[in-house]
Amino acid sequence: MSMWKNLVALVRGTAHETGQSIVDAKALTILDQQIRDAGSLQAKARDDLATLTAKRRMMEKELEGLTAQREKYESSARAAMARGDMDLAREVAQRLATIEQEQSLKTPQIADMRAAEDKIRGIIKTGDGKIDALRREVDVVRANESVQKAQASVASSYGGATSSLGSAADSLARLKERQAVREEKFRAQAELEDMRTGADLDEKLKAAGLLPGSSSADDILARLSQPKDSPRLSDGTRDGGTIGRD
Repeated sequence: MSMWKNLVALVRGTAHETGQSIVDAKALTILDQQIRDAGSLQAKARDDLATLTAKRRMMEKELEGLTAQREKYESSARAAMARGDMDLAREVAQRLATIEQEQSLKTPQIADMRAAEDKIRGIIKTGDGKIDALRREVDVVRANESVQKAQASVASSYGGATSSLGSAADSLARLKERQAVREEKFRAQAELEDMRTGADLDEKLKAAGLLPGSSSADDILARLSQPKDSPRLSDGTRDGGTIGRD
């Protein structure tokens, strides 16, 4: 039973995490829709305010009409009383009573409607301010999101480029290594060929000055050290030198 509860909890937790990840991924879309919904409610509030204002103005016009009737009937009642026609004066007075009753009902209603208008107007203003602030915040978040996506793209591209450069450098190093091995191979083959044909031995004899027409470095230095104006004798000695005894 405990295992079953754990499995149920795991499924619920996974579903919650999945739902939360979806909500987070679509946060801006959800915010945009919520702002639109709030804007629709604000529009409805404005429409209700306009309706209330229209009704209040109509009631004020009715009150103005009642005031005009009251003034007229008061004048008529005074005229009837002045002529001694009390029955007519009473009838006019009854009409005045009805008018005053209507006035007493409409006047506080108009005041209440004005108060309601002011309250609704304040609510609408506050709501507009909150919506505008939320829209600005969403714009900032959206701009930051775009910048961060661009930075992520650049970082990804830079990482790919760095990886490509690293691969290219490795390839270049391997190519240089192959070329060096090939160069040593060519050099070894040339040395083996010289040994096979005797060219290597001739080169050594030439360097030692043992080949005809070859002179070693020491021979050249010895020759250069002799004076140029000392002619040699027929026996190979220099003029003025000591002749060997018999």
